[in-house]
Amino acid sequence: MTKDLNTLLTALYVLIDDHVVPPRTGRGRRPRLSDSELLCLAVAQVLLGYHSERRWIRFAHANLRGMFPDLPNQPGYHKRLKAAEPLLCRAMAVLAQQCPSWFDDVWITDATPVPCGASRETVKRSDLAGHAGYGYCAAHSRFYWGLKLYLVCTGDGMPLLWCLAHPKIGEREVLAALLSRNHHHIRPGQVLLADKGFSGRDFQHRTAEMGLDLRRPDRADETYRNGNLGGVRQWIESVNQSLKGQLNLEQHGGRTPTGVFTRVAQRLLALAAGIWHNWATDTPRKRSLIAYDH
Repeated sequence: MTKDLNTLLTALYVLIDDHVVPPRTGRGRRPRLSDSELLCLAVAQVLLGYHSERRWIRFAHANLRGMFPDLPNQPGYHKRLKAAEPLLCRAMAVLAQQCPSWFDDVWITDATPVPCGASRETVKRSDLAGHAGYGYCAAHSRFYWGLKLYLVCTGDGMPLLWCLAHPKIGEREVLAALLSRNHHHIRPGQVLLADKGFSGRDFQHRTAEMGLDLRRPDRADETYRNGNLGGVRQWIESVNQSLKGQLNLEQHGGRTPTGVFTRVAQRLLALAAGIWHNWATDTPRKRSLIAYDH
């Protein structure tokens, strides 16, 4: 593990222990691996590129005893991580609020596929039946079976709002519900950059009522308004590429709704932790994770 990753995990542990994990009260034996250590261990797994929890726990037992002296076995780690869903989301929110980009007036949003199966037999037997479905990814000209990740982030890629949805549900419907549920985070005059898939008069009115100024590329049948926004739209595409290329979003390995949600949240938290630490160390490229992936 590099010194940069060691430093990131140490700083992350302090922040999570002070601002995310509530003090433990009541009776009962305390777990040997604290919740703060669990979240740091989950971030390290993603940054080091371990898809398999079994391989990751074997690696941690052999190499990370100095930082995590009381490591669980794989079933215990899996169970603890699934139970830590609220802490994963809370940690992301705290990291976002610690960065200067939290006060940016421009947000960007997009939806990207999260495949969950590659065979017909998997589709038939999967516990995701009813939650996942078939969808089409126009960016890569392919069909997939799984879910769709909707992400709202800042210009540097810091995740702010996100959710997973069935690919058959309309993009405008899902994003409107996500923004409505988190309307308390929206500041008056906030600009939201989206793509052409979020066009529509009704959706424009709904976002305006929330205080958002929706900006998207003009369609071919519309008069000029914003142009194609090509350079700006590359921001969100590069964020998706970081999630898929460096953080292996499509190799999440989840087989249940809770498992997929946890693994996606784990990857978003790793991205947020990297950006937060890059701000703290004044790294020029805030979304660069190269220093932490080996």
